[in-house]
Amino acid sequence: MKIIGYIAAAILIFFGVLFIWGAGGTGGGGFSWIVTGAASVLIGFGLIWLSSRKPASGPAGGGEPVLKLDLPGQTKIEAMTCRNCGSPLKAENIKMVAGAPMVTCPFCGTTYQLTEEPKW
Repeated sequence: MKIIGYIAAAILIFFGVLFIWGAGGTGGGGFSWIVTGAASVLIGFGLIWLSSRKPASGPAGGGEPVLKLDLPGQTKIEAMTCRNCGSPLKAENIKMVAGAPMVTCPFCGTTYQLTEEPKW
């Protein structure tokens, strides 16, 4: 939507300047052309302002992507511990980096990629 807003604003400003410029020539419309051109230029700059203020819409309304999981049946969640020092980890210690979950231990500072081991 931003690009459409910028293109429309450029067209309005271009024709507004042409109207204002044409009002001064011979056979021009005079005052009405100046008013029309000025209104067109103002609307064009208003569109630029609105287009630059509106955030880009994404999957979650402009923020980070949201992943929702639907776990089948009874799921038992185990407490996570650091594989280096064994201290307990919380959900805020896990960050997504380049599409992979990365764990940073708040106690020993170790950073590693979270992997899921097979259940068998």
